[in-house]
Amino acid sequence: MKTLEIPKDGLEGLKQNWRVDALSGFLVFLLALPLSLGIAKASEFPPAMGVLTAMIGGLIVSFFAGSRLTIKGPAAGLITICAGAVTEMSGGTQGWQLALGVIVIASLLQIVFGFLKFGALSDFFPHSAVHGMLAAIGLIIFSKQIHILLGIDPATLKGLEPIELFERIPDSILHEDFRVTFIGVVSLIIIFGLPLLKSKFLKGFPAPVFVLLITIPLAWIMDFKHTEPAFDMVQIGDFWSSVGFNANFSMIGTFVFWKYVIMFLFVNSLESLLTVKAIDGLDPWKRISNPNKDLVAVGIGNTVSGLLGGLPMISEVARSSANISFGGRTRWANFFHGFFLLIAMLLFIPVIEMIPNTALAALLIAVGYRLASPNEFFKTYKIGSEQLVIFITTILVTIATDLLIGVGAGVLMKFIFHIVNGAPLRSLFKARYERTENNGQYLVKVFDAAIFSNLIGYRKLFHSFEPGKKVQLNFSEARMVDHSFMEAFYHFQEEYQHNGGQVIATGFDNFRAFSNHPLAGRKYDPAKQTLIEIKLTPRQLALRKFSEEQGYTFYPQKIRSVLKYKDFPIEKGTHIRYEENLMEKYLDQGRITVSDITLTEGAGQAEHHTLITVVMVSELEQSIPDFALEPENLWSAFSELTSGKDIDFVHHPEFSKKYYLRSASEEATRAFFTESVITFLESHDKIHIECHRNKLLLYEKRDLLDTAEILHLEKFAEDFLNVSNQKVSSPLSL
Repeated sequence: MKTLEIPKDGLEGLKQNWRVDALSGFLVFLLALPLSLGIAKASEFPPAMGVLTAMIGGLIVSFFAGSRLTIKGPAAGLITICAGAVTEMSGGTQGWQLALGVIVIASLLQIVFGFLKFGALSDFFPHSAVHGMLAAIGLIIFSKQIHILLGIDPATLKGLEPIELFERIPDSILHEDFRVTFIGVVSLIIIFGLPLLKSKFLKGFPAPVFVLLITIPLAWIMDFKHTEPAFDMVQIGDFWSSVGFNANFSMIGTFVFWKYVIMFLFVNSLESLLTVKAIDGLDPWKRISNPNKDLVAVGIGNTVSGLLGGLPMISEVARSSANISFGGRTRWANFFHGFFLLIAMLLFIPVIEMIPNTALAALLIAVGYRLASPNEFFKTYKIGSEQLVIFITTILVTIATDLLIGVGAGVLMKFIFHIVNGAPLRSLFKARYERTENNGQYLVKVFDAAIFSNLIGYRKLFHSFEPGKKVQLNFSEARMVDHSFMEAFYHFQEEYQHNGGQVIATGFDNFRAFSNHPLAGRKYDPAKQTLIEIKLTPRQLALRKFSEEQGYTFYPQKIRSVLKYKDFPIEKGTHIRYEENLMEKYLDQGRITVSDITLTEGAGQAEHHTLITVVMVSELEQSIPDFALEPENLWSAFSELTSGKDIDFVHHPEFSKKYYLRSASEEATRAFFTESVITFLESHDKIHIECHRNKLLLYEKRDLLDTAEILHLEKFAEDFLNVSNQKVSSPLSL
């Protein structure tokens, strides 16, 4: 496909993209409604105030935001702070109103921080400590919501610490309400079972919507409204009369007030900034957001929300990722999501009050699981064992004390590791480097340490380079480079090379990496000569044998793929960061490369990875137009709206029914798909084929292939090219 045209912004963007943005906004609204209700209830706020927050985030903040694709709304990461603020400030309605006063003051400070361009300070906090904080929040959410799912009266849980809540789980199981628990368990089965289904249509639909479609009728059939306690159902009441000036500032002179101001300011700003950065990486048009402008916008939204009774909002990662998946293109998707929430609160409050709280508890348990899943521990360990220690330290201290102390403990542990591993004290907070420029090439020699605590200095360096040049960073004089720097350097490399420049890193020959992860931290250790032994997995051993038999050159290492898949349709709304197990050889038609790519969808705790075996054929003699061919399914009508017109062939109804074909060059694509090519594709199983920059990309399924399947795909690619070049009269029949 040709390089994507960047969608217009403002009113021009609305005219250009209102259909796709309205559709995406509607689908995100379906996801946001139950989550906003659940987050507000778990935060000790009136449930509808979560919806108010998301409405403000969509209808107001959209016009000020510094990011185009993020969705603003309440977040699970702030549940423990909101609930803690309400509880510590007398609880009930008064506690809620005093917490609103805290939110307003924190929001005003957030606006000031944005104007002072403090957004870069988010780089100071190491990823392992931040993820540890979020994992601790996930565990705390679970410790409370499991009791709600079992039908336990929330009033009996007030004032209990997370450890006490965990200790009470056996007792709650013994005293569970069977009917409430049944609906809660059904909700969990839907949430965790839906992604396991093979149906692309069902997997693409928001799980919370299915939860509501099943649990509302179940609660109605069981007559929950009349047979269960009031605390088992969502209660909205007279929503619009409760929206007004609700904030109370009478405790502004107390320690507890300012403790929560700092907590709100820290966690809210950090989560929001990290989401903006993560969503930029998924933006199909690679637009760069203004984090400081977005911080101001979120601060404005939080001020309005706090004054009127709502929760604090952030750029929320799960809903923002979903927005990209649903085809959202501009800030208007966020606006439409808020607009549909407004319509719901005007027309459908009686329906919303039919939602059982156990279903919302199930949704929050799923959110908590994503924040603290075993996969988070495993991902952290793969980067390095020292990262896991920081991660677990942050979790334990956070649960035992509070968020600020927990993150502080994680940061302190990170400093200890760096000092032990040779980071000089003089470079802990100062980036030390020497920069020279010669004939359009930048050479940077890095000294001492490049780590999280001096990363702001290196980011300023990265921003100082003119686009389109060659940048070389030499680390031979450094003693310590950590994961935070490697991650930042990778993103800089990707962005800079996307804009036509070149970035290379040298001087790591005498470094020892802490793991074989491409972005692992590393320290100077000339005795070890860097290398971690690569032990081949059973799959890699089989691929090596296959390569020897089929004449491939085999490279098992995991490498970063910055530009190789740039603008291929497979990467739209996703991110291909790594590929491994590369096998290369030359065919008559060109160079063929088989590899396992890691396709990353979503971001943050909503991030998930899919391993796919793909075949790329490059250095082709024939000229092929850019196109994307994929099997047609129930989502094709939706895809046609968001991704482009389906090119049908009147005289080949079987092919047109079997495949969804799109291209920006319809005439050239129709000329390429000759009678022979169409007949060939009709006679084979469904497959994905993409062409971009005269390179062909093929894959059978979104999964890994075994050696027999790889051989089959190689043969298919070879025959497809021969047929398209009129070299095969009778193609292989499967």
